[in-house]
Amino acid sequence: MGIAERQRRNATLLPETFMRRATCLALAVLATACGDNSLTQGEINDATARVERVAASAHVVRGALEVLGLMPVYSCGEPRRSFLNRAVEGLSATVSCATATVSPVDDVTDAVVVKFADGGCSVHGLRLTGQAVLEYRGGEDLMEMHADLRDMTVDGQPLQAKVGYGTCSDETRLFADVEGNVPGRAGHSFHVVSNVGKREGLPIIGGTSLVFDGPGELTGPSGTDRLTFTALEYEVGNYLPKEGTALLETSEGRTLKIHFQPVLWRVGKAEITVDDKDPVTVPVLR
Repeated sequence: MGIAERQRRNATLLPETFMRRATCLALAVLATACGDNSLTQGEINDATARVERVAASAHVVRGALEVLGLMPVYSCGEPRRSFLNRAVEGLSATVSCATATVSPVDDVTDAVVVKFADGGCSVHGLRLTGQAVLEYRGGEDLMEMHADLRDMTVDGQPLQAKVGYGTCSDETRLFADVEGNVPGRAGHSFHVVSNVGKREGLPIIGGTSLVFDGPGELTGPSGTDRLTFTALEYEVGNYLPKEGTALLETSEGRTLKIHFQPVLWRVGKAEITVDDKDPVTVPVLR
């Protein structure tokens, strides 16, 4: 075969060969990309276990805040003792399995001791036992309330929690500092510092919905994960948040974004995104 003939043949074959190779390369890239974005079953199992620990910890924080909501927020301009006597009467009328007494601490502070029945007390879908000590300091122009919940349990889980608020200034501030073991997850503990959100048309505390934010940590055998709650909204009697997100930055360097949505909340599920992988929807067991 002469040089000229070989050149003519190559000119005919090159475009066809190039197209075949380009097509194969494109398919290979597509297949690789699809594989990289999908979580393995092992990754899904790990993420689900982490979400369950997050949900269990948030449930305890919510329980601490529900205790704060047993008493109404102080009405600015009213004498402190007058407000507390009225609030205690209201608590006894609405929660028959709890008793509350008011006692002076000093000239500017009164304490309210709330005791729950020996068999426990059901409040907003939570089982409360033990007692809480709520201290009210100030009044009229500025009130600070701090509650010590360390002698209480929520759904059988001992509380290491302090909650409270400040009001009658420019805005009402509510907080909760809660730590302890993750319910039902041996070897895991948590610590969350949260703020109670304020939603238009909803009471800050003591209503049928509760919204909170805040940072925290989850600690277990593999290390400590950083946790951030954003606008977790709970409805009375429900274990999972109805809406909101939780961001978990693991000790292994991975990031989990947990999305709670009304459509998934109704069936006990949440959506998880791990790093830049495709999101998955998983059931969240209590």
